[in-house]
Amino acid sequence: MIRLHNARIMPMSSDCSVFEGELWTDGGKISYVGPAVKEGLPQFEREIDLGGDLVIPGFKNAHAHSAMTFLRSFADDLPLQSWLFDKVFPLEERLTPEAVYAFTRLAILEYLSGGMTASFDMYFHRDAYAQANIDSGFRTVICGALSAGDRISVAADDYAKFNSLHPLIGYLPGVHAEYTADERLLREMSELVHQLKSPFWTHNSETRSEVDGCMARHGMSPTACLDSLGLFDFGGGGYHCVWFTDDDVRIFAEKGLWAVTCPCSNAKLASGIAPLGRFEKRGVKLAIGTDGPASNNALDMFREMYLACVLQKLERQDAAACPAGSVDLVVSNPPYLTAAEMADLQPETAREPVMALDGGADGLDFYRALAAACLPCLRPGGWLVFEIGWRQQQAVEEIGRRAGWQNIAARRDYGGNPRAVWMQKAPAKGLQINN
Repeated sequence: MIRLHNARIMPMSSDCSVFEGELWTDGGKISYVGPAVKEGLPQFEREIDLGGDLVIPGFKNAHAHSAMTFLRSFADDLPLQSWLFDKVFPLEERLTPEAVYAFTRLAILEYLSGGMTASFDMYFHRDAYAQANIDSGFRTVICGALSAGDRISVAADDYAKFNSLHPLIGYLPGVHAEYTADERLLREMSELVHQLKSPFWTHNSETRSEVDGCMARHGMSPTACLDSLGLFDFGGGGYHCVWFTDDDVRIFAEKGLWAVTCPCSNAKLASGIAPLGRFEKRGVKLAIGTDGPASNNALDMFREMYLACVLQKLERQDAAACPAGSVDLVVSNPPYLTAAEMADLQPETAREPVMALDGGADGLDFYRALAAACLPCLRPGGWLVFEIGWRQQQAVEEIGRRAGWQNIAARRDYGGNPRAVWMQKAPAKGLQINN
């Protein structure tokens, strides 16, 4: 058992109230949450004095393409279609399962550093992706990403395989988007959804051009098109949901569907601002996702919550729009996890309710893990930079040397204190690197 004491605790079961107390875990479950216990304590394997730090449920990333870490900050300043078809897809065609595994591990490190403990992910090389999550002890649900030309049997096989693979792994059927599917695939997917009685997920109305294209092809919006095929008969939802008509909002409300907003990604690609006010007014269920690190440049739920609020204020010209209280529960109550998998801070309710980033005995295990994970991901000659505390310089430099990094050096602030450690992957033979 592990005891976290001298803590401030925000259960987030119904509001954001905070109390002082402690939390115990026993194996994979929370066994106690409540006021401080002074007497009759059981034997603990470890006790951690949090010194008044806050304990909250882990954030759930409701839409991600985790392995796109290798495309972070790549091809900025382009609209979605040019960015996706001209820049991203050609590089993704070169990905191997080994690369997806490494890039996913890197994303998980970033998730954990920001308090995220589960993701709803859409990508390929799904076996490698699943294994990366299992090896990291991280919970994920994979969303199918079929496109025109794919066999529907792939989704059926993946549903059976991943939903029985490991307690941390799940799978739900989906297509990449209406505009990358064809009518045959969508009808076959509808048959599968009805056979499995499963929710269905896809990118939905992310850009105005996507909606205009669907109107030209089918005479209706993506939401209305998918609904007409029965794809939402067992629930599910859509990612982005920016360019929604009033009828789209009605369908989502009446079907009990989830709208997942990705404000940072939509802002970077100038896709638009999701109508969260209309969703909330009609009772549409909401969740927040980061999207991929390529269209976001970060995997930070605090930033997503902030942008979700302030962009609504800007869009509606109302400083009172979308107050913080309207998004605080959204990030901890995801649309894709069962009640048994949710990370509420309630005793005996979750298999893995707390996923803390443990620094180890010397507080440096995160540096060790990141130094090892980044080395195979960077191109020859690439640099890794760690921000450090003033006492950590020598230890972090030694971690870099042992992991195989070169040209390790500290950078200092104007007061002469070490603030960062730089380390370089060995350049390819014949490649000259100018520092």
